[in-house]
Amino acid sequence: MTSEAAPAAEPKLKGWRLVAANLREPKVLVMLLLGFSSGIPIYLVGNTLGYWMRENAIELSTIGFLSWVGLAYSLKFLWAPLIDKLDAPVLGKWLGRRRGWMLLSQVIVAIALFGMANVQPQEGQLVLWAQTLDQLVVFGVLALVVAFASATQDIVIDAWRIEIASSNEQQGLLTATSALGYRGALLVTDSLILIFAAHIGWSLSYEVMAALMGVGILATFLAREPAASVQAAAASHGSMLSAQGIYDAIVAPFVVFFREHGKWALVMLLAISLYRLPDFVLGPMANPFYADLGMDKETVGAVRGSFGLLATTLGIAAAGLCAVRFGFFTTLMAGAVLGPGSNLAFSYLALHGADAGVFTAVMVIDNFCSGFAGVALIGYMSSLTSAGYTATQYALLSSFYALPGKVLKGMSGWTIEQLEVGRSLLEAYSLFFAGTALIGIPALLLCLVLAARRTGARAPAVE
Repeated sequence: MTSEAAPAAEPKLKGWRLVAANLREPKVLVMLLLGFSSGIPIYLVGNTLGYWMRENAIELSTIGFLSWVGLAYSLKFLWAPLIDKLDAPVLGKWLGRRRGWMLLSQVIVAIALFGMANVQPQEGQLVLWAQTLDQLVVFGVLALVVAFASATQDIVIDAWRIEIASSNEQQGLLTATSALGYRGALLVTDSLILIFAAHIGWSLSYEVMAALMGVGILATFLAREPAASVQAAAASHGSMLSAQGIYDAIVAPFVVFFREHGKWALVMLLAISLYRLPDFVLGPMANPFYADLGMDKETVGAVRGSFGLLATTLGIAAAGLCAVRFGFFTTLMAGAVLGPGSNLAFSYLALHGADAGVFTAVMVIDNFCSGFAGVALIGYMSSLTSAGYTATQYALLSSFYALPGKVLKGMSGWTIEQLEVGRSLLEAYSLFFAGTALIGIPALLLCLVLAARRTGARAPAVE
């Protein structure tokens, strides 16, 4: 007697077949473009802006103070609840909650960058709407608008990335794809723009950067609204006006986070806040340092765009492979060593002097280590968010990771000016860079504590 065989179950994809299947999904391309859009503004109101200002003879202390506009990225958790619970004006009803906020923030960034290009960072008076204003102040206000709108874009793109993923494996792929797009944007705004500026000037270069925000706008129209966002929008319709709605939007995300992680939540937040502190403090002074060192813009841009790009890609890939092979906390601790350790290369360069070969080696070291540490930290923060509060909790974590560094980096120029007393300017730079490496030690110690706690929690009980 024969019986009809049951249909064979469809084999589950594994290994490289699973990777290939995920890579074919449209959301991966959209994530690449959104990562690029997210990375465009940050250096244009940060490190690259410092190069432009230094060439316009702006003092190091002023450059450092203006870097405080970047605090918008660290305080975004304050308005992230609104992004989670409210639709963007007009655009939200048309595109959905996530995509509506994306488009609004991208358009504002583009307009403000165009304004910066036409005002320019220099001392003087500016006639605007029949009023005479300090030109540097107007320029700083426009930079602040860029930072605020860019931070809003980051909030919603991070939420979209987390909500659109269908599995943990795909989340890892989208995180790496976003990082590649982001790093590609940094290549443009930290490297290629220097070559552009050498040939067409800073103002026109910034107008080109404003136009590149069109990449993000295109991605917004190509993206689909996550199902979780649609459901949340329907559930929260009209609820923000109630006391419960305000609680759910602002208080609940933090309550859930601390309830889930208990007393260790504070240790996690402290470790995150100190993890990239050395890079943040060094950041505003890197480009002014190259100008004072005597490196021309073409060389800096060419090295960053070639060897620097390759090193960044290798660093990102190495972090992903390390996480798979050795575990996530091992990767996190390796990044805690590599990130601040790379700052010592800048200290050596300051003492060695302008040398294209040494500069290239420093860029390779710095970009590899930054790429590695950045992916390790992003993955860790993504793993700590809870469903329903994605945007707010991730904004909280990413704000804590940047807040101390962005507060302290405003004093970086002033610090170098103080170190210069009784020394040459390059000696002051060297001491400053060495000091930024040392402030990475506490983060490493906290990562060791968290790793030990995780190992202890998983250890089997002794009979």
